[in-house]
Amino acid sequence: MRLILFPLRRAALALLLSTCALGSQAADPWPSKPVRILVGFPAGTSPDLVARTLSEPLGKALGQSVVVENRPGAGGNIAADLVAKATDGHTLGVMINGNLTIAKLLNPRTPYDPARDLTPISLVGTAPLVLAVPVNAAGSTPAEALAIARQSGEKLSYGSPGVGTVGHLGMELLKARTGIAPVHVPYPGYPQVVTSMIAGDIQLSLLPPGLAQAQAAAGKVRLLGVTSTGRSALVPGVPSLAEAGVKDFQLEIWNAVAGPATLPPPVVARLSALLSEITRSPEVRQRLYQQGWQVVGGSSEALALRIKADTAALGKIIAERNIKVD
Repeated sequence: MRLILFPLRRAALALLLSTCALGSQAADPWPSKPVRILVGFPAGTSPDLVARTLSEPLGKALGQSVVVENRPGAGGNIAADLVAKATDGHTLGVMINGNLTIAKLLNPRTPYDPARDLTPISLVGTAPLVLAVPVNAAGSTPAEALAIARQSGEKLSYGSPGVGTVGHLGMELLKARTGIAPVHVPYPGYPQVVTSMIAGDIQLSLLPPGLAQAQAAAGKVRLLGVTSTGRSALVPGVPSLAEAGVKDFQLEIWNAVAGPATLPPPVVARLSALLSEITRSPEVRQRLYQQGWQVVGGSSEALALRIKADTAALGKIIAERNIKVD
């Protein structure tokens, strides 16, 4: 009997020690080492500036250093894929809306699936786009300008910083809502879009608010309306497109913090609460505003709902217009 009981006792003791060890690991504080924030764009770009604005106060709140690493390429999808595949539990990403919504819809070969492989943490900031036309464009009001564009059909053209960008998809969505039909002309970036508009090569574009306001102040373009549901403090004095008769039209660019799908829910909840508090602090709010963002913050669940809504709206346009990015 003693020969039978001894192995059983030893097995029970081993199980107890194993359980205690697992419990100890589960109770380990997070973070236990420096946190990385990956950015899919070069230093000095808007996502990079947002990440660096957040990194210092987040590091102080966590009691660990937070390091920003730039991994540019594929419209931010290279960094997003690295975040999705991270297994160290300490890798996050600051991403634009395309990385978290339509990446897979635009290019089925995208190596990660936003819905499956990423965990939304917190929406940082949003900004509307601004519908701009050449300063000498016909139409004294936004409604008149859109009516003229509708009558002109494919005689007009519009510029964007590339196929699949929000500037491209947003204009296609606007075409569907208003009946205008300008032809798309893609450019390497917004500077080339503005140059072509000033030269008269294109007649319409959806521009970021900071760029739009600067060009309008210089007398180079005229601003018809913002794509948010109401007026925006980022572009004071410019009406919403809803005021020009474009009902139920909302389109914003935004950036958010996300992590891999394997990030534990308690860590996600803690990060979400901390980031909301940080972004709403007066100093960080002002810095983000100067960068062209209206602070949002909020929970992981709220960001997930925003991702779902934007994916549906833009996904419909992608499917209807058969838009693909190689």
